[in-house]
Amino acid sequence: MSSYMQNTQVIHEMRYSSIVLPNKENEAQEYPLKLRTQLATTFPSLQMSDNDKAPTPEKTSASTMEADVTKYKTAADIVHQVMKNLIDLCVDGAKVIDLCIEGDKLIEQGVGAVFNKPVKGVKVTKGIAFPTCISVNNAVAHFSPLASDPLSSQVLAKDDVVKIQLGAHIDGFASVAAETIVVGASAENPVTGRRADVIKAAWTAAEVAKRLVKVGHKNWAVTEGVGRAAAQWDCKPVEGMLSCQQTQNVIDGKKRIILNPSEAHRREFETATFAENEVYGIDILVSTGEDGKARIEESRTTIYQRDSTVTYQLKMKNSRAVFSEVHKKAGAFPFHIRYLEDEKRSRMGLQEALQHSLVKPYEVVYTPPGTFVAGFHFTIALLPAGPVLITQPPAWYKPELIKTDKELEDEELKALIARNLRESKKNKKKSTKKAEEEAD
Repeated sequence: MSSYMQNTQVIHEMRYSSIVLPNKENEAQEYPLKLRTQLATTFPSLQMSDNDKAPTPEKTSASTMEADVTKYKTAADIVHQVMKNLIDLCVDGAKVIDLCIEGDKLIEQGVGAVFNKPVKGVKVTKGIAFPTCISVNNAVAHFSPLASDPLSSQVLAKDDVVKIQLGAHIDGFASVAAETIVVGASAENPVTGRRADVIKAAWTAAEVAKRLVKVGHKNWAVTEGVGRAAAQWDCKPVEGMLSCQQTQNVIDGKKRIILNPSEAHRREFETATFAENEVYGIDILVSTGEDGKARIEESRTTIYQRDSTVTYQLKMKNSRAVFSEVHKKAGAFPFHIRYLEDEKRSRMGLQEALQHSLVKPYEVVYTPPGTFVAGFHFTIALLPAGPVLITQPPAWYKPELIKTDKELEDEELKALIARNLRESKKNKKKSTKKAEEEAD
């Protein structure tokens, strides 16, 4: 999802991961019929014919952004299908660790069915773009336990507010999605009270953010818009959460958006202007807490990311071996310790890398007990013709599932979310003409 900035120090960069699937020497040019049929059933929206072929070099050079968006959207289709499967599995009594493992398995199956034609003799890398995380109630993000963790026995219960987050990448172009559900809710038994407030606040804030991430707009406009939307339901964005620009193999680019910044954040944070052909992963996290503050508690960190901007020669042999494994399996993306060969050896080997900032942790953070956190994450591309939502709309959220006494009363925000994400050519000309007249 996003990144979390505490005071002036970023203590973790949130919400993406990738595991590169190993090349199979005996893999046929076309996926085996039996497996392709199985995946087509699991991922019905995926086209398994021409769409799973990499673009020719000529097309890529002629329209690079178009080719990139195709990869983003293919990854997004896989993410959406996996998300729907996980939502169906989020029932009373379901084990969180089982859901996390299942999500990762389904993503690997999905990406294994597409883009299998080598480009200039090199296979297209693809895999998990963020490890599946299931964060419940006041857990903000990044909860994906190992079997050895004390909290690995956690199960879902009726009325739990559950944030599901996962992602896939094709050729380093990552699509990450997150949404919030409530266990056992239905149209006959809708979500009410503060649970309903926080979900409606987060959903509305995400709709506002989608329309403010626009060419020429500044990052602070998104910060303020999200804060105003959350306040309509007496909620607060989680302090210090970051959303980042994305490029190939980079999910934490220089241009960023911060939520609910402290005074220290405001002094240190850089102003950025959105530009054409940029892609952003936008993470909206909202809490029922009074101030939106979150802190690290007892959960063990299981997700890390290599920092490619830092160089250091590791001294310990085990550290070098683990770091090499991380580079081979995850590249520049975050990774789960579960993906590495030996958990105990990997934790020991990562210690030296952590001490010298070669890898950064994605800590599990919590708002105060008794509060709830809801989150939505989307990936958006700012194309010449207008913004394009890469990821699909939430699979679970529907107005009839959420019953709250509060409604959006901010007239400016109501008008904003009533607009289409991409203006029609006719409206765009009117807006341009009006702006020119006002300038005169």
